[in-house]
Amino acid sequence: MNIAFSPCPNDTFVFHAWAHGLIQDAPELDVTYADIDITNNWAAKSKGPEVMKISYAALPWVLSEYKLLPCGGALGRGCGPLVLTNSLEGDKASPASLAGKRIAVPSERSTAYLLFRLWAAEHIPGGAGEIVVMPFHEIMPAVRDGSIDAGLVIHEARFTYPSYGLSMLVDLGSWWESNTGLPIPLGAIIAKRSMDTDAITDWIRSSVRYAWAHPEESKNYIMMHAQELSPDVAQAHIDLYVNEFTADLGDDGYAAITALLGRAAEEGLVPAFDLSLLR
Repeated sequence: MNIAFSPCPNDTFVFHAWAHGLIQDAPELDVTYADIDITNNWAAKSKGPEVMKISYAALPWVLSEYKLLPCGGALGRGCGPLVLTNSLEGDKASPASLAGKRIAVPSERSTAYLLFRLWAAEHIPGGAGEIVVMPFHEIMPAVRDGSIDAGLVIHEARFTYPSYGLSMLVDLGSWWESNTGLPIPLGAIIAKRSMDTDAITDWIRSSVRYAWAHPEESKNYIMMHAQELSPDVAQAHIDLYVNEFTADLGDDGYAAITALLGRAAEEGLVPAFDLSLLR
């Protein structure tokens, strides 16, 4: 079975057992490690692998071909995207100062960018200027070096941005949680509707449970793909993004996804779609 997910520690932790043939009756995986911007575009063109990790924000474009699976993804609290600037600690930028500025984002169809657009509509008079799509690991250096005015970052950047001399302007996850009371939907696992999605769900859940039961077994695999992260940062990444919602979205998870995409559709930020397709 073909699958694509990122080389980030949470994804390699979740899929380690299945990728290494440790899940009974699960088919062998042919893994492609790909940035979320790549998988978002693959899914939209229906040209991607049978199973993929994409942004929740990209779901409205793909639900006719792919089904959202209720496990394996990234959704939680205290784990949202950050807007960073290179302002000094004593001279932080204000949201209004982003008007007309160049802002780097990890994907035009990322949940991070969707949250940013919802937030910016309320906080940036006249809106941001040029939006530049960059691989997420290039964003902080670009902000530090001044080629970009601000950067929207995800993943381990929550832990590493101070080392680049950057300041956090806003935590979009905290904004979303205070605004809605719901967790933050970040990355979704989808499978082609022509597949046995119930079986795929069972294999992913088994892989998650194996990872939790045998955390030491996946460490070499995780660090091999961890893009020069330290073991401590990789573990912090896993602790933040692999949680109860990874095993099962549950009612709160589906409520968060419906709230995000329903609001985005109402504001014309994503195509209108049948919300019942989310389940």
